[in-house]
Amino acid sequence: MAGVYCPTCEAGVEASAKFCLSCGHNFTQQGPITATGHDLNQLKDVIRLREDLSMAEKFDMIAKIEDGADPIALGIAAAADDDDLTADTDVLMQTAEDVAPSLQSATWDHEAANAAIELAISDTKLLDLKNSGAFEKQNETFAEAMNLGRKATLEILKVSQGLVIPADDGLQSVPILQPPNKSFCPKCGSDIHGNTMRQWKKWSDATDEGLSIQLEAAMRTSLMHLASSYRDKIQDLQDQLADAKKAAEQAKKQGAQAKPKQAKEDKSEKDTAKKSEKKVAATKATPAKAKSAPAKKKSGGLFGAKKPKKTYEGEPGGKAEWFLEEALDTVYDPHGTGKTVKAAMILARSSDGNVRVRDVIRTYAVEGEDGISELAWTSPLTKYLIEAYDAC
Repeated sequence: MAGVYCPTCEAGVEASAKFCLSCGHNFTQQGPITATGHDLNQLKDVIRLREDLSMAEKFDMIAKIEDGADPIALGIAAAADDDDLTADTDVLMQTAEDVAPSLQSATWDHEAANAAIELAISDTKLLDLKNSGAFEKQNETFAEAMNLGRKATLEILKVSQGLVIPADDGLQSVPILQPPNKSFCPKCGSDIHGNTMRQWKKWSDATDEGLSIQLEAAMRTSLMHLASSYRDKIQDLQDQLADAKKAAEQAKKQGAQAKPKQAKEDKSEKDTAKKSEKKVAATKATPAKAKSAPAKKKSGGLFGAKKPKKTYEGEPGGKAEWFLEEALDTVYDPHGTGKTVKAAMILARSSDGNVRVRDVIRTYAVEGEDGISELAWTSPLTKYLIEAYDAC
């Protein structure tokens, strides 16, 4: 026979022991329990109060219980109602396909996840990019990436719940969340583990939904940050490509114009020689006329042409991206060069990195002038950028 057990750690103990040698539990406060989960001291009290048994029978029955006899079979204790437990056990049996159903059916458009993302990126330029719709074209790519992330998460959940055998040596390090083999109430003998699992089943759907929201918010925020960094690099390459194409077109035009000009120059050399002889003779015969003043170039001001005015009429968060794409031609040109400022234009250089026009505009849109670095202020164009941005 198995004997009796400690109600705290469920280690096997002697019926006459005062303390548990494994955990130190005091048996004078709560006695040891039988294999069915009944308190040994309570069973002894029940046996002593029975009037249908002689004193010898009572001592014999107590000895049997201390040795591990089933008190239910002896008619001393009642069994727990196992009908509901059996039904719930069938419900609690899970397969690999039933793990986290809410996570498996997530469509990556939860409002709570979007709200969490906006709070996480509120102090960065990502919020302006999100509000301006810069990531809308990437939604399909984001969904594909998050589906792969969900698949990896489900594999770990299946291994942790013991539903599948680890397919790789790396997955063997995942802790297996297995319930205890035996857990019962020392008072009534009910299955604590079964009751706990029923309560867990009750809240498991809400837990899965919370997990899917967490994963969506985390993965989408990470993907937006990654997409933003590559977006800047792609913009730099596009600007360099546009400059290279423009330079190639100009070189091609100059090469095409070089041949006609050479022929004209050869012809004009002969004409100028004849005209110079006639002019010398004419100057001797007629008095010199006063030269007319050359016509002045029309300009809009002392430092170049006036810049056009534009007004932003979209959402507040999208002004920075709109300004970089549509309104850079409104920036004041102090030297009158007539060249339009570009978003990728470098304002200042340092060993830690370069400061570009788009960096100044995006930082100013979120943090104001206090957020602009000292390196950016070394360029006089930074002031004109801010003035043009405010004017829009």
